[in-house]
Amino acid sequence: MTTVAVPREYDPEETRVPLIPPDVKKLLQRGASVEIESAMGNPSGYSDDEYSAAGAKVVQDRKALISSGDIILRMRKPPLPEIEWQKPGSIHISYFDPFNEPEILDAFLSRGISALSMEMIPRSTRAQKMDALSSQASLAGYVAVILAAQRLQKIFPMMMTPAGTLAPVRVFVIGAGVAGLQAIATARRLGARIEAFDTRAVVEEEVKSLGAKFVKIDLGETGQTKDGYANALTAEQLEKQREEIAKYCATADVVITTAQVFGKKAPLIVTRDMIAAMKEGSVIVDLAAESGGNVEGSVPGQEVVAHGVTIVGLKNPPGHVSVHASQMYSSNVTSLILEFWDDEAKRLTLPLEDDIIRGCLITHDHAIFSETLKAVMKKGE
Repeated sequence: MTTVAVPREYDPEETRVPLIPPDVKKLLQRGASVEIESAMGNPSGYSDDEYSAAGAKVVQDRKALISSGDIILRMRKPPLPEIEWQKPGSIHISYFDPFNEPEILDAFLSRGISALSMEMIPRSTRAQKMDALSSQASLAGYVAVILAAQRLQKIFPMMMTPAGTLAPVRVFVIGAGVAGLQAIATARRLGARIEAFDTRAVVEEEVKSLGAKFVKIDLGETGQTKDGYANALTAEQLEKQREEIAKYCATADVVITTAQVFGKKAPLIVTRDMIAAMKEGSVIVDLAAESGGNVEGSVPGQEVVAHGVTIVGLKNPPGHVSVHASQMYSSNVTSLILEFWDDEAKRLTLPLEDDIIRGCLITHDHAIFSETLKAVMKKGE
């Protein structure tokens, strides 16, 4: 019988959990056994008793838990010493930033671990239910707007009162991917006037359908990857983009930046000069703070004030709504496991020809399997 082991997240600031009790039941129904480390679910409000009631075994000894697992489920990358505890040939599933973690990759390779990276699930119709990157980004966009609304000393909607009419706030969203679109939708529900920019003209209709104005900037050839991510811009394109974006930042009450380039440092979009030209009391929320930051001077996990503008460097934005973030991530990983589950053998299979496996399987049988990662590594030689 295959054992799915779920250790407690080692980062004390991580409030999400990788597996919730209802999904434990789904795995058990298909013939897996599930073991969790004691208190694993506490950050999202799930007690050991709830996991036990669902059929999971609660284990106190972390090393024993990880050593017994045929499949290890996590939210974030594992500490290096703990990879040595895993069974040779076992399967690891989590976010672990394979482009920037060579030591973790080496440890997986030396143990012959098949490591699946949740951030590399392909963006396809079939893989939607497993797409953790999109599910978490959607929550991040929501959180960005709510936190901005809390910090702005204005209300979002227009309000007509006997004391006069209050104008709606102006929100400028930079990047109309999953997070940006959810930010637009949330700000719209609150009654804001919204403008949005993205390098990909293909998202214009989506932006407009949500009630926002799409800002057009002629940057020449931009486009997107086959998975729908924006291509990196040249230095000249970035400079032209900043010049035009500065005009919209200057009139906005709230600016939300979501621009990230997969596997690379986030592009700097909002400079100190642009911040200095903004209205005092304005708020900027940088959703890319953890990956380098779109905003000059933003600090992950901190709020700083520059020229009277509050800059919120969001760290782990989905963690601010950890109950729903855990529910979505747990559903994503459970769907991934069950998609490739062999009911007769009662184990997770890894069909190497499958497009989903080809996208997210990073290491396998002591070798780098991901063609995307191989190409990046070769380019960096």
